[in-house]
Amino acid sequence: MKGEASKEFPIMKTSWPIKVLTRKKKKFPSCLLSLSSPPDKLYYRGNWQSVLWERSLVVVGSRRITNYGMYVLEQFIPYLVSQGVTIISGFMYGVDTQAHRQCLQTGGKTVAVLGNGLEVIYPPENEKLYWQILKKGGVIVSEYPPSMKARLWTFPRRNRLMVALASLGVLVVEAGENSGSLVTARWAEKLKKPLFAVPGPINSSVSLGTNWLIKTGKAKMVTTPEEILGEKHKKDFSSQAKGSFSGYSPEEREILLLLAEEPLSLDEIAAALEKRIEEVSRQVSLLNLKGAIEEKGSRFWLKVSLEKNS
Repeated sequence: MKGEASKEFPIMKTSWPIKVLTRKKKKFPSCLLSLSSPPDKLYYRGNWQSVLWERSLVVVGSRRITNYGMYVLEQFIPYLVSQGVTIISGFMYGVDTQAHRQCLQTGGKTVAVLGNGLEVIYPPENEKLYWQILKKGGVIVSEYPPSMKARLWTFPRRNRLMVALASLGVLVVEAGENSGSLVTARWAEKLKKPLFAVPGPINSSVSLGTNWLIKTGKAKMVTTPEEILGEKHKKDFSSQAKGSFSGYSPEEREILLLLAEEPLSLDEIAAALEKRIEEVSRQVSLLNLKGAIEEKGSRFWLKVSLEKNS
């Protein structure tokens, strides 16, 4: 890039300089131009690719995440990542932070949209997460100049960028009665983006907002990640995989085909194949040694490329 778009701000001698996108540049997201107040510039660090926005979902929620909220993210994020969804969030405490982390832990790409400049890491506790996002191929972006600190008004304003960048809409996981997540929800309504909310316990203060969104019909209630994608957006890996994996035994191919659909635990693989866990464990160990799959958390993920084996 030449001119203004190639301007860089070397920070802390890092290999991820800050770059600038202007409205006139090809890489500037066209979805932002439809905003009533589009940003003049976007500052970013990381691996900016148009493919990131093709299947992207905003995940937001309470800064006071509960064990229930953690459970929801652990159920939703791995599946969404397995379907090639980019997770966008706001890098704040609670649900934002955990959504970014879950995405990275399960091998996905995540985008953090900041309410301050890129030279400012806020909250400071997320400094390690900041660099992990970049190391794993994600992007950190802001419309604010690099050294600008966060203000009360900058967070609600940045929410419009998150929503505009999300092709699949917004998922709200735990939100209080007057939380910032409801501001994001209002932007989804204004920009006519799908809005999803996970219901929470009626005695939880951080579920008042999500339950209200559902009750008033502003958001679609979802209890599984499949409901977010639906048949229209769901990727069908199985048809592509059927002619693949020619270098593996029939037993190994059964497991690979399952993992081509979604990551699974050892127990889930055994249950799906209706086989003894000891038998499945042996096959999984062999596939792991061959580099066809890998274990992340408590689930196994397909690692071998379908194209390479077709």
